[in-house]
Amino acid sequence: MTQGSGPARALADVRVVDFSTMIAGPYCTRWLSDLGADVIKIEPPEGDHMRHRPPLREGHSTFFGHLNAGKRFASLDLKIADAREIAESLIARADVVVEAFRPGVMKRLGLGAAELRAKYPRLIYCSISGFGQSSGWAERPAYGPVVHAASGFDLALGSDPSGRPRSATMPLADMLTAMFATMSIQTALLHRRATGQGTEIDVNLMDSVLNVMPYEFQSAQQPIRQPRPVYRPMQARDGWVLVTPINQRNFLNLCDALGHPEWREEPELATESARFAHWDAFMDRIEAWTRLHDADECERILAAGGVPCARYRDLREVLTDPQFSERDSFGAVHDPAGEFLATRLPFAFDSFRPPTGETVAALGADTAGVLRHELGLDRERLDRLVRQGAAICSQEHQETT
Repeated sequence: MTQGSGPARALADVRVVDFSTMIAGPYCTRWLSDLGADVIKIEPPEGDHMRHRPPLREGHSTFFGHLNAGKRFASLDLKIADAREIAESLIARADVVVEAFRPGVMKRLGLGAAELRAKYPRLIYCSISGFGQSSGWAERPAYGPVVHAASGFDLALGSDPSGRPRSATMPLADMLTAMFATMSIQTALLHRRATGQGTEIDVNLMDSVLNVMPYEFQSAQQPIRQPRPVYRPMQARDGWVLVTPINQRNFLNLCDALGHPEWREEPELATESARFAHWDAFMDRIEAWTRLHDADECERILAAGGVPCARYRDLREVLTDPQFSERDSFGAVHDPAGEFLATRLPFAFDSFRPPTGETVAALGADTAGVLRHELGLDRERLDRLVRQGAAICSQEHQETT
């Protein structure tokens, strides 16, 4: 299969105008781009805040690049009427709009969903927010850590010995919302193919996080006699391993791998309910064995014996593991500072992984090209927009366009 054919490029006829910044919206539209969509990212004059987030090389953020590879980058100041007119002209030629402003901002700019869909009924308009477009919390400022705390997610992680809640260290709410937004847009495209009609999509961080806590959601409603067991890190001679004998077959394999077949008959271990009732003691027995072995050895012995396990790796080690080059898990991306790796979408079609966009351009790098080639603006009109600050072009492109 070539890169230009098949389901890996199924969105090749889809154009997206992306007004989002930070994480959730940009990651959603990067995935759409990976699947073939033409994504035009509209940034404010100062650029997406993530352009300045470490890790940085020569002032260029690879974090931003990871979230935005493969897009075209135009910069408009939507506070200026002419820029809003340009934005609407781009939307009129698009299939999908993605925005992640606080609810009501796009409406005040004259670019709200209701107004645009009345003019362009085939438009799919996806709004991403912290708590939804219409709720008692809609006007609250919200970032991922706020949603982690407000949703119950952080408390589900447990607390430290002082009782202080633990906080998620990764922007999980944003990543989940990006996935659900991508899913909803693809569903809306299928609906439009069948009906000819677009739709307005309301996806938010809070509902996204709640959707990945089914056990916690149900345990909040039902009495639980036995808490869910927690598989803890176990110390090896030179590191840490995780051992997860979840079902009875795993337990029987564990007994053989550790050389303790007698555990099968012990009342405290023989059944799942017995192990749950004596969980800490069960974990202690396994760790007594792991402490006698190197982490590599633990992983090798247990995996060969049919026991789910893994030694703890950091991402630097993962990046060089042959497993991931065999899977084409990473793709090379280029920005003005050079090359770096980014993750590719975690699925393949007929053994072909959708490719990651290869480039990340500077702020305003594609403004002139987008306005001239997509909207037919002449040089005089473009120069006027640049002079009044409605459109922002990179210096290089101002000189060559």
